[in-house]
Amino acid sequence: MAQSRVTSLRHAFLTGLLLLAPLAATVWAFFTIIDLVGGRFRPVFAALIPARLQDIPIVWDIVATVVVFALITLFGFVSHHFFGKYLLELGERVVLGIPGLSTVYSSVKQVVATFGTQNRNLFSRVVLVQYPRPGIWTLGFLTNKTQAEVQAKADLELWSIFVPTSPNPTSGFMLFLPPDEIVELDMSVGDGMKMVISGGGVVPTWPDAGSARVELRNPPAHKRG
Repeated sequence: MAQSRVTSLRHAFLTGLLLLAPLAATVWAFFTIIDLVGGRFRPVFAALIPARLQDIPIVWDIVATVVVFALITLFGFVSHHFFGKYLLELGERVVLGIPGLSTVYSSVKQVVATFGTQNRNLFSRVVLVQYPRPGIWTLGFLTNKTQAEVQAKADLELWSIFVPTSPNPTSGFMLFLPPDEIVELDMSVGDGMKMVISGGGVVPTWPDAGSARVELRNPPAHKRG
């Protein structure tokens, strides 16, 4: 009896922990951003804050964070015009002229360009491929079907597949595979990315899962080999 109560209490504690974890993580992330952004920039706005109102620092940290985000958004709008583009290119040339810093800047810019909004359609489909050896399946993203020099020199129709590492999808492997070795999936690119980042912990729902299990128990002859 005592052991069952302990087990029940343990299960209740774990259930409560799992329910509160997302909320706790969200609150922690919120206050971390406020501290990193608002806490750093609040002194810049301190001179504009009346002395009698400076006794509530968290409020002004939030205000400073909102102001910083607003300025970043404004910078994004300005960058679309000629003057903004000129300033951005000028600053980029200055950064690229600094040894060491230019390498970091170029690497970060490449990652942002790859996964940013401008290339949000870079990953067109989620696919399943056998990698790093036959018999081991992994998620990948179809990036291109264009047939160019690589395909001509290999004398094969090859599709470009990006296989990300988990849980950090900003690195991975580029593969060239023939279409008959690629299984296209129905899940969205967003669901595929969630699955990669979670290490397989987040599995998107699929309405045909029952029929798929039946098919897997009785695979066609060409799939058994």
